[in-house]
Amino acid sequence: MSTLDDYVDAFELLGDWEQRYEYLAELGEKLPELPDEARTEDNRVKGCMSQVWVKAYHKPGQDSRIDFHADCDTTTIKGVLALLVDLMSGSTNEEIQAVDLDEIFERLSLDEHLSPNRHVGIYSIVRLMKEQAAALDRASAA
Repeated sequence: MSTLDDYVDAFELLGDWEQRYEYLAELGEKLPELPDEARTEDNRVKGCMSQVWVKAYHKPGQDSRIDFHADCDTTTIKGVLALLVDLMSGSTNEEIQAVDLDEIFERLSLDEHLSPNRHVGIYSIVRLMKEQAAALDRASAA
């Protein structure tokens, strides 16, 4: 699991946005495959132009920790998705709810280099991740 600071450092080492897009593509390629049974309508991100699925689950043996599986059909968004999965997996629901997407956008300069449509899609991804984490937390408390 990486921190936002780790990603900021990596982005700063890369000279230009072409290299940063390549890095995002590499992150996306490393995203573990999403199980077919997770490709459901409930796990599909609405409001994103790309086809994106996200599935939250409890970290085995650690009911207080949540991990994510995810997949996307476009390279750049899949890279951002991989970054989000890495940042949020292994966290508690409270930590996931506290994730500030605006801070991520600002610190990685994504706000300057992704189209407005992609911004909306990424906000939709994070919203679904937070909703799923909260639902898992409620289910384990019941």
